Amino acid sequence: MSLFKSGNPTLSENKFRDTVIHIGTNEDAMSISGTLQKFGFMFLMLMGSAFYSWKEVIGNGEDVKMMVFGGAIGGFVIALVLMFKREWSPFLAPLYALLEGLFIGAISAMFNLAYDGIVLQAVGLTFGVGISMYFLYSFRIIKATEKFKSIIMTATMGIAVFYLIVWVMRMFGFDNMAFIHEGSTFGILFSLFVVVIAAMNLILDFDMIEQGASMGAPKYMEWYGAFGLMVTFVWLYLEILRLLSKISSRN
Repeated sequence: MSLFKSGNPTLSENKFRDTVIHIGTNEDAMSISGTLQKFGFMFLMLMGSAFYSWKEVIGNGEDVKMMVFGGAIGGFVIALVLMFKREWSPFLAPLYALLEGLFIGAISAMFNLAYDGIVLQAVGLTFGVGISMYFLYSFRIIKATEKFKSIIMTATMGIAVFYLIVWVMRMFGFDNMAFIHEGSTFGILFSLFVVVIAAMNLILDFDMIEQGASMGAPKYMEWYGAFGLMVTFVWLYLEILRLLSKISSRN
């Protein structure tokens, strides 16, 4: 039976197992509190760069593409590097937060221009879902059993493959999956399903971080754990934003 499993590819089994140092209590070992502190620091960095890009987009619409593509591509490249060079996490994880902030701020500004007030709702719901998932996991109301992990991992991979197929189809001029962008009943239900899966991934991430700390992963894995948690939170926020935009488009 695998000890570490997460639907988030950045927090997969081998990422933590390969770094375990088996020392028990060690000042240089990963801790849950240390991971959450680093996540909080990264979140502040993300909010700072998001505020900057928000203001730039609102004040100068020509910067939208630069902010969106620069942040998204830069963040994706760093994520790929970190999946193979976890020991670089203390340096690259904060940079990832800054780049994702640029991306999120620009995207959020665009959505808010189309649907006034939607961003505040999305932020509130993301915080609410994140806190709820943390308490549901802490009190073991939702347990990260092997069956639960398997279901969420399968669903997450299915969504990722589906998004990839849709993206490739659109590149070649085929848009037969337009429903995922529309406010139809099916489109809303699809987005709701994706939001639920993203939220459930937080349970797997919390479990992964807890197990990594209990097994004595090295201190730099706190940054890696915080990075992986942020990947899920960013995904959750974007999917909630997409869901709210679909609902708003029907009004």
